[in-house]
Amino acid sequence: MKILVCVKEVIDPEVPVSSIDIDSNGWKFVPKQGVSTVLNGFDENAIEAALQLKESIGDVEISVLSLGKDFSMDVIKKPLSMGCQNLFLVKDDILETSDSFVIVNVLYETINKIGPFDLILCGRHASDWDNAQVPIGLAEKLNLDCVTLAKSIECNNNNITIERVISGGIEVLKSELPVLITVSNEYGEPRYPNLRGIMTAGKIQPQFFSLEDLGISANDINNINEITDIYIPEKNSNCEFIKGEDEYDIGRNLALKLRDKNLI
Repeated sequence: MKILVCVKEVIDPEVPVSSIDIDSNGWKFVPKQGVSTVLNGFDENAIEAALQLKESIGDVEISVLSLGKDFSMDVIKKPLSMGCQNLFLVKDDILETSDSFVIVNVLYETINKIGPFDLILCGRHASDWDNAQVPIGLAEKLNLDCVTLAKSIECNNNNITIERVISGGIEVLKSELPVLITVSNEYGEPRYPNLRGIMTAGKIQPQFFSLEDLGISANDINNINEITDIYIPEKNSNCEFIKGEDEYDIGRNLALKLRDKNLI
């Protein structure tokens, strides 16, 4: 069985907003010096799902695919240190500002070159833009069934059973391979790479592709979406302390204030 996990390197979502600037010319986020990048958290859940399938099935080869302008090897090779076997990277400056439709097309051409795969896993969305458009678009382009928000995956021969998260409960679906599945954080905490895995990852060289290698020209890169503005919302808070002679009086004055504002 061949599994492909699509991953993305993102600005660490734990950093404060003050650590990120906005480039008004290219409409992109620019981390300040010292701000690190990480592997998208939901993509790590997808990697964990692939590794658990490998442990339960046995004969599984896991490949990882990522696109970008540039890569931090310490970050992008983490899937290898977790236990994946292959790493494919598509590198081009234009991919930094490409929209979801362009990314889908580049992923599609790359998968046609390195595939086919029995199962494609993606994180439920990336923590930078939160669009969740790429996995669904990729499934459409590849003409695959798409199951979103998986919290568990079991595979038996050519059949796969997925528990997915829905509002107020769990939905169980069955599908035949090949299929594309997006994995949610409910799948569980991703494993931490051990020393042996880190040493193994250091010996594996990723395979790089350019857009030219994929038969994609600059004329093929046309964003459908246009960003008209990006800004950091200003927070204006006005806190008023309600006074009174005692707790009862404070509560009464609060109720009167809320009634005057038609809140109760």
